[in-house]
Amino acid sequence: MHVVVVGASGATGHLVVQQALTAGHRVTALVRDPTQYRAPKDVTVVRADVANEATVDLPDDADVIISALGKTSAKDPVSTCMLGVVHLLAAMRERGPNRLVAISAQPVLRSGYGMSVFTRQVLMRLVRFWGRNIYPDLERMEHYLSTAGDWCDWTVVRPGYLQDAGEVGSFQLVPDANVPGSTRRPDLAAALLRVADDATTYRRAYGVASR
Repeated sequence: MHVVVVGASGATGHLVVQQALTAGHRVTALVRDPTQYRAPKDVTVVRADVANEATVDLPDDADVIISALGKTSAKDPVSTCMLGVVHLLAAMRERGPNRLVAISAQPVLRSGYGMSVFTRQVLMRLVRFWGRNIYPDLERMEHYLSTAGDWCDWTVVRPGYLQDAGEVGSFQLVPDANVPGSTRRPDLAAALLRVADDATTYRRAYGVASR
């Protein structure tokens, strides 16, 4: 596959790039500032600020766009993921592929399906309060994707609490539900690549957690 990684300079995006290369895929990295990005060998680097639609230019022969956009904390409300997806879909309609995989988060699933009653009713409320400047952005992003139309084959992946340590191990992907537990970042990257060419995951959201 020709994999385009958006947010390739971030912690998760970097791992997606590395794992895609290891798997033999061709990789294009979209980053806001190429001068600050240490690209692995054989990676094509393209400057793009997804907050600015005019700068988003996708390769004609890409097979999948993987969006590794996201923030772990913010003092003020953000719109990074929503704007990024809006502008990516506009570029995809013009010349890109129709396949998009994007990172979201467990708290976006308001029902908390798949979690214990205590986690749903207590912990997730606390997490949503703590991330009150972040999760509304992801909710808007997911809603936008869900109304994009049948032309866009999107998949959303919702990890648990992210851990930076560790290598790729075993993990569980469950459709339309959260998976209890934390998620190692290498496992999240592997999950994004696993669903990338899986047509059974189109237009669905998946919970993921490490095992």
